[in-house]
Amino acid sequence: MEASADRRIDVRLVTDVHANWSAHGEGEPGLFSYQLILDDGAVEHVVLPSPEAADVLNDLFAASGEVAFDEDRRNLIFRSVR
Repeated sequence: MEASADRRIDVRLVTDVHANWSAHGEGEPGLFSYQLILDDGAVEHVVLPSPEAADVLNDLFAASGEVAFDEDRRNLIFRSVR
């Protein structure tokens, strides 16, 4: 029984997303980040995508009816993407 408890899946609903960009020195590329608010503030995670991935994530957040986040695997799960 203990082995199955260790392999639980901890997936939470993304209830808010904050997109950020910050400069990193003169002539240096900036850094994109997404702050994911899970289950109305119970937990927060920060995702640091490349500029290309940030563009795709932005489109997926806009197109998805619901987004979940698997905390152990650090995966975003998009539902009803249109």
